[in-house]
Amino acid sequence: MVTPTPIHTVLVANRGEIACRVIRTARALGLRTVAVSSDADAGALHVELADVAVRLGPAPAAESYLRGDAILEAARRTRADAIHPGYGFLSENADFAQACEDAGIAFVGPSAEAIRLMGSKDAARHAMIEAGVPVVPGADVDEVLDDPVGAAERVGYPLLVKAAAGGGGKGMRVVRAPAELEAALAAVRREASASFGDDAVLFERWVEDARHVEVQVFGDAHGNVVHVLDRDCSTQRRHQKVMEEAPAGLYGSEEMRAAAIAAARAVDYRGAGTVEFLATRNAGEFFFLEMNTRLQVEHPVSECVSGLDLVALQLAVAAGERLPESLSDLRPDGHAIGFRLYAEDPAAGFLPATGTLEHLVLPDGLPGIRVDAGVRQGDVVSPYYDPMIAKLIAHGRDRAQAIARMRTALAATEVHGVRTNLPLLRALTTDPLWCEVPVTTVWLEGAVERLLPEPTTTAEHFATAALGLVLLRERGATDRPFDALRGFALNAPNRETLALGVGERRESVVVERAGDGFRVQVGETRFDARAVLEGSSLRVELDDVQHRATVLREDAGAVPRLVLLDVQGEQRFDVHDELASALARDEQVPGSLLAPMPGQVIAVHVEVGATVAAGDALLVLEAMKMEHTIRAPHDGVVQRVAFAAGDRVEEGVVLVEIEEAAASA
Repeated sequence: MVTPTPIHTVLVANRGEIACRVIRTARALGLRTVAVSSDADAGALHVELADVAVRLGPAPAAESYLRGDAILEAARRTRADAIHPGYGFLSENADFAQACEDAGIAFVGPSAEAIRLMGSKDAARHAMIEAGVPVVPGADVDEVLDDPVGAAERVGYPLLVKAAAGGGGKGMRVVRAPAELEAALAAVRREASASFGDDAVLFERWVEDARHVEVQVFGDAHGNVVHVLDRDCSTQRRHQKVMEEAPAGLYGSEEMRAAAIAAARAVDYRGAGTVEFLATRNAGEFFFLEMNTRLQVEHPVSECVSGLDLVALQLAVAAGERLPESLSDLRPDGHAIGFRLYAEDPAAGFLPATGTLEHLVLPDGLPGIRVDAGVRQGDVVSPYYDPMIAKLIAHGRDRAQAIARMRTALAATEVHGVRTNLPLLRALTTDPLWCEVPVTTVWLEGAVERLLPEPTTTAEHFATAALGLVLLRERGATDRPFDALRGFALNAPNRETLALGVGERRESVVVERAGDGFRVQVGETRFDARAVLEGSSLRVELDDVQHRATVLREDAGAVPRLVLLDVQGEQRFDVHDELASALARDEQVPGSLLAPMPGQVIAVHVEVGATVAAGDALLVLEAMKMEHTIRAPHDGVVQRVAFAAGDRVEEGVVLVEIEEAAASA
């Protein structure tokens, strides 16, 4: 018999949006909250929201958020009687869960035994087979260790090389031919060791054309296990989810939910967990993938359609309370879609991005929209942690209304200072293939080029940018001497000619005052215009058609820029000054390869003098817990290798210089 033990103070052993989300629920329940932070997060939002905050150490996670000893000491010092691990970091660390129990502190999650069993993909497969849960055919850790080539042949190609202790989409490579196996094994082992401290791997058959469906489960200390409906998470890149929706629709089933409950019962599960499945196009066929023994990133969509606060339920279970009987007969209320706004560049293979959030507007307050964020305008997206900026969740009476509400929310979202996947998210909500046809786990990566065509800059864009610049100068917002007087002349029309450029295109834009409006000429196109600038919000009327945009300026470089943010995305206009342009120099060495983001060099595959072919791997860069291979852009000879394995690099530095091979006669 478990006796409930009330929780009074909860320490949140995490950062970012999940820390903020847990703190808000805990405070709503009347609990005292404790935040922990690295030096990089000293002024972060989760620190500001908590009642008490404790510094853990330097920015790298290994020296701060992954230090279980420091977190337990922080709990002792602040008299916390519970620790909520969020997701990531120590949330699925069995040793940490055991250390909390040994210290008499409630770990808001399952037992150490359940974490250890389900955290081992190998042991979990065997446990699921015994429980009667269907699993993907594969080869276990011992088989792979003994004879990887033979194990791969038995599984068959294509196959998935997968970290045995992995999670979150990290430590995975699809291998389609035997020649790719050795490199994939090495890469997964490196990622697994760096992310999970365990380089063991297993093989699974790669199930093509499948959907990723998961079931939210909950168990308590009294032997009760229930499901909280299911979710579809098939829209992915690099095996990581971009969006989720609940319920799962056609590919979810009562059989799958029953299998998820059986999986949880098999390990005497307590708290929130997620059982993940691959569902094929064959009616009713599904395979167990893994169980995440924690609260998932995806949980808000389940909360929207169930009406539950899953964090409050976690805290209740951790205190020894029983699950409500009403959970045994849940029915979904409408449909919910969650999009993840990431600092990354989809057009460049989803490379993570870093920088300062110079401008950030999130769609709080719109009907049916929920925003979970852990950052504010002015915060820094650093290379040390996950690049998620926010989760946007839309809830509607059905999927169509949820998509429509998400479309409105994304139109109201503005981010400047770092590259983001916002244009891709907007494109998804208007794409008929995504909106109307169930997509598979590999669909998105093949659709990016179509979803993100080269942006078109119209005469209307140039006119809007020119009017924005003129109004900024008139109010003295450019910090450049005499800008406010440009266009002024005695006994002459108030007229100014601006040279604006986008990429290789440059336009001469003439802006002339005309009564209480303007006349604007872009090339041969003329507009009668009106414009009002309030703060950074610009309203422009061009020939009776109204446009709205946010206008920002960048004066950091030799050529200043004006930035327009509107529903079509971001447009960056170079404001050309002939003298500054004459003085500007392109200092990049021909043939040099630049670091696409800050990170650490993990491996170097070439040396000076080596002959390389286009596409050859030169070095491997790790950033935000993922590996990125830098490849030769053309045939040539390596002239310089600037860094060695283990070195940290900043974005934009030269990594390798290659002298291009002369074309054959």
